[in-house]
Order: sequence, then structure tokens, then C-alpha cells
Amino acid sequence: MHSMSDWLLLLLSFSGLVFRAAGVELTFELPDNARECFYDVIQKGDTATIEFQVVTGGQYDVDVSLESPTREIIYRQMKMQYDSHTFTANMSGVYGLCFSNEFSTFSHKLVYMDFNIGEEQPLPGLGEHATVMTQMETSSQEIHKNLNSIIDYQTHHRLREAQSRKRAEDLNERVMWWSITEALTIVVSSILQVTVLKNFFSDKKTPYYPLK
Repeated sequence: MHSMSDWLLLLLSFSGLVFRAAGVELTFELPDNARECFYDVIQKGDTATIEFQVVTGGQYDVDVSLESPTREIIYRQMKMQYDSHTFTANMSGVYGLCFSNEFSTFSHKLVYMDFNIGEEQPLPGLGEHATVMTQMETSSQEIHKNLNSIIDYQTHHRLREAQSRKRAEDLNERVMWWSITEALTIVVSSILQVTVLKNFFSDKKTPYYPLK
């Protein structure tokens, strides 16, 4: 027989109450000639992971930099579409993650960012007792990890789907305007050809001057 706490742990695993590491995950707009920075407090010895991807806009690239509390550059990439970086803080303080689109004069970008800090929190109730975990608790912990992995896969799938859809829409718009341009060119060319041929084969009456 399983205890009530075992069933509660299993219910929490399936209910979507997934406890993740501290940090921030969001999608934001980055206008042309703009720079956006995000700040968070990281304690010394904590491990943090940053991940980003440009969803739409221009050549799908941005400049990224990560600064320590002393303004030291820990990580920097120029005109990147996506990347991931993990580091361990060597001091406690406020760390800044900045995205720059200052090199672009007209391209508006949509950027996804995931900034995780610290280790993933365990399920409530696990680790609070000195005895070995039961089979139900072990299964719940494994389900919890799998749910987090599914969330990550779903996020990346949505990002790739949004990026592919945007590219398909841009390509469809280009094909449409190219087709319209070709159609107009053919119509104008046909009118000009007809006009030239008509003038070429038309009879021009010579002026008649009567003899005196």
C-alpha cells in the first residue's frame, strides 16, 4: 500500500506544478537601433545558464553580452541567431545580460531569452526525511525531470515553428510582389509592342500639293 504522501507527490508531478530554477524566461521585442538589458542577483558559486534565439526580424541576429557586477565582460557574441552559455559566478552581485540591435537601422527583432540561475528545485517533500526514497518518490522525481525536459522541447519547438512560419510568410510575400511585378511588366511590354507595330504598319498619307 502506498501512503497518502506518495500519491500526493505523484499528483504534483502530473498536475503541471513544475518547480524550476530561479531566473527569467520571456520573449521580447527589440526595435532597430535599440538595446535591452536584464539584471538579476547571482550568488557566488551559483551556476547560471543563458539561452537565446532570434525568432523574427532582419537576418535573425543580435549582439549579446553578459557583464559581471564589476562590469567585466563574461560572455559576448556579435550578430548571433541563437546560442547557449553556462557559467559559474565568481562573486555575488547583480549580473547584466544585454541584447543589442544597434547595428540595424530598420529591422525590428523578436527575441526569446531564458536566464536560469541555480540548481533545479526538488519536488516538495523530497529530501526532507533521512530515510531512503520509496519507489513512488523515485518515480515521481523521474517524472518531474521528464516534465521539465518536455517543457524545454515544447519551447524550442514553438520557437522553431514561429521562426519557420515567419520565414514562409516573408517568402510568400516576396513571391507575390515578384509575380505582380512580372505581370505588370508583361502588360506594359505588350502594350508597347502593339503600339510600335501599329505605328510601323499604319499608312501615312503624303501631303498633296496641287500644281499651279
